[in-house]
Amino acid sequence: MEEILTSDTAWRQLSQLFLAIFFFHSSEYVLAIIFHGKFNVPLSSLLISKQYVMAMGCCILEYLIEFAFFPQLKEHWWISNIGLILVVIGEIIRKVAIITAGRAFTHLIKIYHEDHHELVTSGIYGFVRHPGYCGFFIWATATQIMLCNPFCTLAYMVVTWRFFSTRIPYEEFFLRQFFGSQYEEYSSRVPSGVPFIK
Repeated sequence: MEEILTSDTAWRQLSQLFLAIFFFHSSEYVLAIIFHGKFNVPLSSLLISKQYVMAMGCCILEYLIEFAFFPQLKEHWWISNIGLILVVIGEIIRKVAIITAGRAFTHLIKIYHEDHHELVTSGIYGFVRHPGYCGFFIWATATQIMLCNPFCTLAYMVVTWRFFSTRIPYEEFFLRQFFGSQYEEYSSRVPSGVPFIK
């Protein structure tokens, strides 16, 4: 444990992780308040669940175990730096998606059409249908690349992909109900933004 407390590598990588987590969640909450109003945004918009806390606990545990027994694994700076760059890219993609969609972006899937709910197909939505999910998929996986955590890199990739592989079809069911042929045409020409999900 003393090695971790005095290691520049551990300080840098773990501080980058905690900064990335803090910025991601606080900015999600602030943007939700900006677009939906303070009284319409529950604390769940911080996007912190029991499963999420467990996943972050697992990643820190993997980091500490590998740092203790295989410290050289954490010294692959080119891998860690690629992860950091991808964290920033994922964050930018997601936040651009939120800002572009404005009030149409919500953390909960809408199952009823509201008057202000419009189909956003411009900006980043012209390139991917679900840039918010795309950004999160990149961000979550990249946090583990940044830590040089091989097991959690794979686990985060699989778990987030599986989550979106059920969420995207569920959400699109309602989008087709709301927007009909307009959404059919849009979804036929613009990819989902998450690999191997049509």
